[in-house]
Amino acid sequence: MNKVFALIDCNNFYASCERLFRPELQGKPIVVLSNNDGCIVARSNEAKALGLSMGAPYFKNKALIRKHNVQVFSSNYALYGDLSHRVMRVLQDMEPDVEIYSIDEAFISLPAGNNLAAYAKSMKARVEKYVGIPVSIGIAPTKTLAKIANRFAKKNAQHQGAFEIRNHENSDELLSTVGVGEVWGIGRKSTEKLNRQGIHNALQLKNADDQWIRKHLTVTGLRTVMELRGTSCLPLDHSLPTKKSIISSRSFGSPVNTLPDLREAIATHIAIAAEKLRKQKSAAGSIHVFIYTNRFKKDTPQYAGNIMMTLSQPSACTPTIIKSALQGLERIYKPGYAYNKAGIMITELVPQNHLQQNLFCSENIENTPLMATVDRINTRWGRNTLQFAAAGLAKPWGMKQAHKSPAYTTNWPDIPVVTASF
Repeated sequence: MNKVFALIDCNNFYASCERLFRPELQGKPIVVLSNNDGCIVARSNEAKALGLSMGAPYFKNKALIRKHNVQVFSSNYALYGDLSHRVMRVLQDMEPDVEIYSIDEAFISLPAGNNLAAYAKSMKARVEKYVGIPVSIGIAPTKTLAKIANRFAKKNAQHQGAFEIRNHENSDELLSTVGVGEVWGIGRKSTEKLNRQGIHNALQLKNADDQWIRKHLTVTGLRTVMELRGTSCLPLDHSLPTKKSIISSRSFGSPVNTLPDLREAIATHIAIAAEKLRKQKSAAGSIHVFIYTNRFKKDTPQYAGNIMMTLSQPSACTPTIIKSALQGLERIYKPGYAYNKAGIMITELVPQNHLQQNLFCSENIENTPLMATVDRINTRWGRNTLQFAAAGLAKPWGMKQAHKSPAYTTNWPDIPVVTASF
């Protein structure tokens, strides 16, 4: 049976999550800020209409934000992650063949039919009823075209949030309105090459010469062209790719001057990375530790230190990795500097069930049952329900989140209270 693809995309996802538990914000402009409340990373449609751009520094737009009473939120990743999970569960309940592409997008494989737009609208209604997050759905014979169809579903109100490009009377005309740089899989450098060749929109890319495309954009670019022509080259991918390295780093909310604070920050990053490491059933062979001062402050002394520490044998045990990372930190730390950022990268990852043992290592550096218990408790009751003492409790160096909303769905004290009056 022939299949078609549907791309489900949550509309202005972060902003929609913030609005979900604040119904009085319906129709009002909202922006969500990046780590340390630095830049705008999400906007509601009303905020976009005011000219607030993606990635714009918050401090440069404060006057405009105050003038139009724009609601400002710090990033609340616990809330966004949980609501994303709920959206994906609704989709998986309706259709078994789902690829979770990102926190706010999923591809679904559907049997080809004549009334798919109506079915997509029922799917959209179900997600909005069960979770409260608005979505748009694009339907097409290929994933690349489904991405484009979703664009029209979202931007044109007449489609009511669901659009099937296959049944449009002139799909080529639609493709001509899509810039080539907006086609899924075409990056900035490829866009520049195509523009020099006179290819500026998706229709021109669809009709481009195959040999030229393969020579200049390789087989990956040719695959994109075939997808634009309606030939499916990208099946659903149900498995998350195993990472070859894991990074955890963040700028501090205020400059850090002491080694104890740096130790807490590094231990915190290790705990986050090690949890991800165990989740993909891997173990790490080495750890890179780095600390930086703020290179943008030219009037202060500058220093950047980094070091790679090799474990005696690969491990996914948080205390073991923390111990090695803190030894590395001791070597690169220099007093007298105001540090702006610290982080770690764990590399040389190997499958946890294929560990090469070390004949010269007498200590057992794994504690799988303990780590599994910690992960289960933190998954059930929320991150940092159990945490390592080395990571500290107060975390005065933590990032700024002056506008953070409650964790409405993942923290008992933050659950909204409804009072009924009779």
